Amino acid sequence: MVCARMLNILNLIDDARCFETVRAMRWPQGVTCPHCDSPQVTKQGHDESQPERQKYECTVCRKRFDDLTGTIFAGHHQPLRVWMLCLYFMGLNLSNEQIAHELDLNSDDAQNMTTQLREGIVERKPKVTLSGEVECDEVYVVAGHKGKPEEVKKKGGPGAAVG
Repeated sequence: MVCARMLNILNLIDDARCFETVRAMRWPQGVTCPHCDSPQVTKQGHDESQPERQKYECTVCRKRFDDLTGTIFAGHHQPLRVWMLCLYFMGLNLSNEQIAHELDLNSDDAQNMTTQLREGIVERKPKVTLSGEVECDEVYVVAGHKGKPEEVKKKGGPGAAVG
């Protein structure tokens, strides 16, 4: 009998490619400072615990940052590849329980990660701002009589006295 060896999907994902993907999506025109938006940045080595994570310093505001500064991936104990796989599994419409199983995570951790990913995506949507002249056609507004029970009684609405 041949024994099938289980593959851990986490071992199939390359950390370096995950960081390359984040950089390419975050800064398609080149790295800019997340603090002052200046393109004048210099590389300052790599993170000791994650060698693929590039560190930078802005030559304008002098602040330091890295590939994940100011993103939903910053400040978490899970490696970036786990976050990427979680996002991928969310795209496949897997449940949080299935994601936890696939990534060998605690159910609560998977729940927190998917929640943060969903909220992070929503927060990045630009706010809609109306300007200039705004027109509305065929608007129907239901006006209540909050604080005016006598008006409700006159019109025969809810709370009107039945005679």
